[in-house]
Amino acid sequence: MPKLFFGKNNSNNSNIPSVLIISIMLLSTATRRVLSFTSPVGKRTYGAFRSTLSMTAKAGQAEVVLVGCGAPNRGMGWYHGIQMLEGRCPSAALDYIVEPWFLGAGADSEPGRDFAAWKEEVESAHNTKFALSLSELPKPEAPRLALISGRTGDNPRLLTESIAMGCTCIYLEKPGAPTVTELEQMSQEASDAGVEVLMGYNKNVCKYVAKTREFAETQTDSIVTFVSNNAYENTPESLGECFERNAEGMLKNMAIHELALLASFYDVSVDNIKSVTADKEFSSLQTLPGPSGTDFTDFDKIKFTIETKTGKTVSVQADRCGGTDSYATVSDASGENELFRYYMPDEEDKNNVKELEQKYPTAMPYFFTQDPDYVTVKERVAKHTFDNSTPAEGIATIGIAIETLKIAEYLTPILREQLK
Repeated sequence: MPKLFFGKNNSNNSNIPSVLIISIMLLSTATRRVLSFTSPVGKRTYGAFRSTLSMTAKAGQAEVVLVGCGAPNRGMGWYHGIQMLEGRCPSAALDYIVEPWFLGAGADSEPGRDFAAWKEEVESAHNTKFALSLSELPKPEAPRLALISGRTGDNPRLLTESIAMGCTCIYLEKPGAPTVTELEQMSQEASDAGVEVLMGYNKNVCKYVAKTREFAETQTDSIVTFVSNNAYENTPESLGECFERNAEGMLKNMAIHELALLASFYDVSVDNIKSVTADKEFSSLQTLPGPSGTDFTDFDKIKFTIETKTGKTVSVQADRCGGTDSYATVSDASGENELFRYYMPDEEDKNNVKELEQKYPTAMPYFFTQDPDYVTVKERVAKHTFDNSTPAEGIATIGIAIETLKIAEYLTPILREQLK
């Protein structure tokens, strides 16, 4: 132990009380533990990480924590991050990225190595900090928004951790939770903590939805059909991987956006559904092995029509292998004569899609067709987080999400039975 000096005559420690020396030694040990503690996961230390954290949020910006980034060019969280890093959401400062898998057990996988390379690029170009878990973050220095874009099954835990780390608002990606019960518990937990939860149902603010609704209002007894497409390869391997990665099922995953539109704008609820009818000629239900070897049963495409007790009729069509475009149609009361169709992207937005395809050639195509709407939702939620007197106009609440998930759970067994 080094010598301690207490004034002119203390050339050694002989006159210092032993209790004082022991106290100083203990204090030194405690201080060292605070400055450089060891993470319980792996052998990484985060003491230096904590001590050098500095926020990038400026005046008028929310401090954003992206939770569950996912693989570059594949994960929806990654694309959310790209949009914020490019400054396209002026009210959002991406201060932190929390990625438990690719900074943890998945670090040595090929996607993990891709993530590590991207992380290095982001750290060198921006002031964004990366962390293995939410518990590593310091206290917020500005209104903090958690954008949770992890696996659905992890969301209840991630919401709890986000609240504990000082988030005043949470942007929760669809469907929010695996079950209605869990989502209701999450809603109650957030309400008790005074934390608002808004949902990433970007199609609620889409141009094609607004245009379709406007036209339908001019036509008596018209029927609206919302069509959603993804561009997976129509092979057992591709669809099996899709089924496993989105194990909650198509109605809780891909088509959940359309169900949210029905809940938001067409009075569709479990209690108000009079009938649901599957289009058997279009629809397909398959059982396929995922990469793990486990079999998963899901729709690779589905079309159905709902009639409500209050007299409204609306249809949904979703196809995992249908391409990159989504659109909506308006038909007459018979459903046989189409009166109107509006695409996403429309002609105005196609140039933006081409630019993004050139910039990110290996990214998921649906990122680009919905690009402006992802920006709109994040910007409105971030602005609302910073200044809660500014409403998050058109953004779905967790209440809408609960009703939407109820609809998905109600419809899935009925449609499966009809397609047997």
